[in-house]
Amino acid sequence: MSWNDMQPLLAQGTVDTLYMVLWAALVTVVGGLPLGILLVLTDQGGLLRNTVVNKVVGVVVNIGRSLPFIILLIAIIPFTTWVVGTFIGPTAMIVPLAVGAIPFFARLVETAVREVDHGLVEAVQSMGGSVPTIVRKVLLPQALPSLVSGVTTTVIVLIGYSAMAGAVGGEGLGSLAITNGFQRFDDRFMLVTVVLLVVIVTVVQLIGDIAVRLLARRGRATS
Repeated sequence: MSWNDMQPLLAQGTVDTLYMVLWAALVTVVGGLPLGILLVLTDQGGLLRNTVVNKVVGVVVNIGRSLPFIILLIAIIPFTTWVVGTFIGPTAMIVPLAVGAIPFFARLVETAVREVDHGLVEAVQSMGGSVPTIVRKVLLPQALPSLVSGVTTTVIVLIGYSAMAGAVGGEGLGSLAITNGFQRFDDRFMLVTVVLLVVIVTVVQLIGDIAVRLLARRGRATS
């Protein structure tokens, strides 16, 4: 395949990959952030200590994390079809991508929130601060650099998931690598798709690192 023939395919594949990853990342943050906070609040010594809730949520998160993505992708095809109307295409792939990434991100959120100085929580609590106030005014702001780092890691994981989704009806660079690179024995096409994926991951990591440094610097300046 000539370079002129490859260009439109690669351009569309890149757009499809970014579309899937960005929307899945948004859904993942919306779903994983409260789950991670809930794990901390309901744990031993938490503000909403509840062993039953903590164990149930922990088990659900652990099961979600333990399933290989390619198996999860196939297992929830009926759910994906129910939500989107189909299990093929970039929009459909957002569902399994988010379902697979939410448990992963929830654990990152849990770790980030646990690192917050408990003395700050006790200080706000002693002044009559409610649980929502403590979460909004203390836990989230203090954990923000770690949370941004977690989002960066999650987006990179989603890029890898999106490439695997190409094997089961997903589009994007992963699908192109399989159909135009592997199945047609086109090593050059395969190499270009790999390079594009590496570039996307590198850019995401760079943006995430810059954001974390800026947030950490602002935190030191205000402390």
